[in-house]
Amino acid sequence: MEEKTQAQRNPKWHRDEIILALDLYFKLEPGQIHGRNPAVIELSEVINRLPIFDIRPDMEKFRNPNGVGLKLSNFLAIDPEYHGKGMQSFSKLDKLVFDEFNGKKNELARIANTIRATVANPQLRMKLYEINEEPEEALLEFREGKVLYKLHKYKERDTKLVLAKKTQHLKKYGALDCESCDFNFQVKYGDLGKGFIECHHQTPLYQYDGIQETRLDDLALVCSNCHRMLHRGMDTLSVGDLRRMI
Repeated sequence: MEEKTQAQRNPKWHRDEIILALDLYFKLEPGQIHGRNPAVIELSEVINRLPIFDIRPDMEKFRNPNGVGLKLSNFLAIDPEYHGKGMQSFSKLDKLVFDEFNGKKNELARIANTIRATVANPQLRMKLYEINEEPEEALLEFREGKVLYKLHKYKERDTKLVLAKKTQHLKKYGALDCESCDFNFQVKYGDLGKGFIECHHQTPLYQYDGIQETRLDDLALVCSNCHRMLHRGMDTLSVGDLRRMI
């Protein structure tokens, strides 16, 4: 049998997938870790619905129950509380995620449950597929994974919410100034910039807990530059923090 080329192999496991797998790992006994376990089969189905990979060269094997079972077995080799051998072919990312959440199982479960709730909605899942990464975003690694970051961006791009936020802001302040640096697109660019400003969802990713309705108070109006900086410091930088910095 010919060995698969790199182009024919399925992509490496993404952080979101490993988060979901680790959450299940902590809920199973070692003897339950196999591809016939209904919980492993269900996880395989959830992972296959994640709006992450557009290309899956080997669809038949892509995160199938046996593959998911093997991934869970990798954690046995990492887990200091397991005294067997486990599968030794774990990745650096497997160990990194394990070390991050070992001892923080409740936080891990909350993140995993929010990812599950997000992909359980077919319409929302397809909308997240349509959200493309900016070039610099590919360099950022959010602890909570790509799905929740896409959900964050989706909330920021909800046209009805954005329009309502702008209308509220204009009524209160009379202008669409950036809430961090006071930049005003209309002042700088004239009619071309009239009505233009971006919306930032202020809830940090680590506080996401299920699919919650977005309120206008959850949004802030910011210029493009400040918005990029707020995304770079997603879990540590608020609009007020950025304003104080500049």
